[in-house]
Amino acid sequence: MNRREFTMRAGMAALMSTLSPAALASANQHLRWAPYADTVAIDMLAGVGKDADDAISATELAEIRASGLSAINVTIAPQGRFWFGAEAAEKCERQFQLWEGYLTRHPETFTTIRAGADLARAHREKRLGVIYGFQDTSPIGEDLSRIDAFHQRGVRVIQLTHNRRNLVGDGAMEPGNAGLSRFGHQMIEALESKRIAVDLAHGGRRTTMEAIKAAKKPVLIGHTGCAALSDLPRNQHDDVLRAMAERGGVAGIIFWPYLRRVEQPMAADVIAHIEHAMDVCGEDHVGIGTDATINAIDRTSEFETDNRAMIADMVAQGIFERGRPADLYTFIPDLNHPRRFETLGAMLSARGHSDARIHKILGGNFARVLGEIWG
Repeated sequence: MNRREFTMRAGMAALMSTLSPAALASANQHLRWAPYADTVAIDMLAGVGKDADDAISATELAEIRASGLSAINVTIAPQGRFWFGAEAAEKCERQFQLWEGYLTRHPETFTTIRAGADLARAHREKRLGVIYGFQDTSPIGEDLSRIDAFHQRGVRVIQLTHNRRNLVGDGAMEPGNAGLSRFGHQMIEALESKRIAVDLAHGGRRTTMEAIKAAKKPVLIGHTGCAALSDLPRNQHDDVLRAMAERGGVAGIIFWPYLRRVEQPMAADVIAHIEHAMDVCGEDHVGIGTDATINAIDRTSEFETDNRAMIADMVAQGIFERGRPADLYTFIPDLNHPRRFETLGAMLSARGHSDARIHKILGGNFARVLGEIWG
């Protein structure tokens, strides 16, 4: 960077520090990182549109195409409570049908991901690749043969636990921190035999470390943060991140409020967690898993009312600590636009990171490890 460029960037930074989050998001979406067009960009947990019915608008479809993303991991299985019976199967089926409908009705926008080569194909075709995933093994129950049926349906990523304890092990919000069960060891072996990626996001700390050691293949921690920067149950300590990386895995940095203990996290916090994870794991083992919709959130008065109620409920459940702002958001306000991955590329570039490293962070690392697992 020459002196003139440095002065311009410094001036821009000073100007942007005076803007509101909404104004920052509007300004940030115009940041450009030229190599982004060549990036296989992967969000390891995301959704689209309202993500609640089969209606998706032309505007939302245009935003998805404009995002430049090559693939997202979408959640098919229910999570957040105990799902072992017929209701879980019904919910899974509805989600399968929802996404199969999107793929059928909008082939110009979406494409199916089943193998590593599909990621590069989606990028070439400028379509959004859809990876079917679970955020809990509970719908599998005790019947490991169900894994084969889910694999045939297209599921390629399965998370061992959500926040609670299940048959496999303890989730992140379980105070007992009991670790991986014997059945959990069998589950990992069964998933790996079908070449399904094992995701340890939401795992309790013992469960996560024990699963890393039990796995024969690289594992994902698809959406998480760094406990060294924000010591909350959903974030991973350096020893866990290091162990995951030593076995070839990749951790995705989340966009949720876990990135800060008190205030609303912003883009600077995402960058800080990415950089810390790189310091611990190396640049080959860090990616992004936003746990957000691609489409921008329309912050209407109705949304604000509903959001406050949701945050209050999460505080009551213990998901967020008491004392958090009532208007806390589960997205990054100054990245509230579809081109957020390119914005992050531009921000990382401005901080001196090489183009090659940024390609890895924005999706190259996940593409590599998923190709290794899936074949």
